This record gives sequence, C-alpha cells and structure tokens, in this order.
Amino acid sequence: MPVAFRIMPSSGLVYVRFEGQLLIDEIIEAFESYARNPLADPGQKHLVDLSRVTGITWDYLKLMRLQAIKAGFFCGHGAQTLKVYVCPTDLSLEVSRMILRSWEGVDAVVPLLQRQPDEALSVLGLQQDRFSDLFADHG
Repeated sequence: MPVAFRIMPSSGLVYVRFEGQLLIDEIIEAFESYARNPLADPGQKHLVDLSRVTGITWDYLKLMRLQAIKAGFFCGHGAQTLKVYVCPTDLSLEVSRMILRSWEGVDAVVPLLQRQPDEALSVLGLQQDRFSDLFADHG
C-alpha cells in the first residue's frame, strides 16, 4: 500500500508516508484505519512525507469524499491539527499544493509545506534532526 502511518503517542506525532503511485481509494482506506485507531486524536501533529511519491491519479469526486471524511475527524473537537508536508521533489510539491488548497477555510487544520525533512522536524518542534533519529527515539 502506498500509504502508511505510525502514531507516536509520546511526542503527540503521527508520521504518514506516501510512496509510489497514489490512489485516492487507498488514501481513504488508510485514513479511516488511522481514525479508528484508539491512539488517534484530532490534536496530534502530523508529519506527512511525500518524498517518495512517483505519481497520483486525481479523482476529484473521491478527493472531495476524502476531505469530508477528514473534516469530520478533525473539526468540531476544539483542537487544531498541525500538518507539515515534506515535499522535496517537484511532484511532491505539486501534490502538497493541491492538498493545501483542500484545507482552505478549515480552521481546525493548519497545513504547512516544507521542502526539507529537517526543516519539517523543526517546525513541528521536535528535537530530532533526521527522520531516522525520530524513528530510533520512538522504537
């Protein structure tokens, strides 16, 4: 599956990795799995790694469905979710910009783009300098 997530409760962080050709149905499936996880919480920070994306099949109706599912999870809980998208390639930047547009007008989510992984970790207020350090510190 081109979408995977890992919840790191000790830091209040969710790491989400996208890779390969992205399909909206698989993204919906992964998000619904995250939302059902007992460790999932609307206030968690999200580090979204798009560095390994090689393509995406845009289906705007399914994308709208995905955003409605996400809005239902993130909105109405009195929490704000910081989502930092790591997009070092031109394609990942294009995908990130599309995602950012989908969050316009949703106050419960604060989406940011970062071209470099180390900058993303810093924006999230994490002590680690590299993704590998982040995973080592969280087993």
